[in-house]
Amino acid sequence: MSYDCCFTHDNNWFRYRVGAIIIEDDCVLFVKNNIDDYYYSVGGGVHMNEEAQDAIVREVYEETGVKYEIDHLAVIHENFFSQNSSSLKGLTCHEISLYYLMKSRGTKKLNSNSYNSFGAKEEMCFLPLDKLEDYTVYPSFIKDNLQQIKDGIVHIITRDNKNYIV
Repeated sequence: MSYDCCFTHDNNWFRYRVGAIIIEDDCVLFVKNNIDDYYYSVGGGVHMNEEAQDAIVREVYEETGVKYEIDHLAVIHENFFSQNSSSLKGLTCHEISLYYLMKSRGTKKLNSNSYNSFGAKEEMCFLPLDKLEDYTVYPSFIKDNLQQIKDGIVHIITRDNKNYIV
């Protein structure tokens, strides 16, 4: 059994995560489930002793059923937040995520059969880039920084739901 790089100490929770930015036909892939009222990125926890690049390829395959290839590391994201729902309720959360831009395959066809850690069925949704402002998406920096993400590596800190490029 593999374990994520994640721990809780007192009222603090930390997680090392990878996320994918998948763009096909002027749309970006997000995940939605029937419990939460927002969309979130494809990805998940890095397992102990697993390299981040291996983790993102694994996570993308687990969630989409497709073996996407990595284009490049696009974002280093430090995320500080408090959770009011789910299993993290009452915890001060700190998450370090590496977001990878994945190579386009030229098709939106997926073979998804994914469930989140709470057992909710996940639906893969390609959202139009020019309409992202109409959706609640996490990480929220994708809405405002997509061109920079496509061009290189960006370091972003999110604190109190505000994104800061470092």
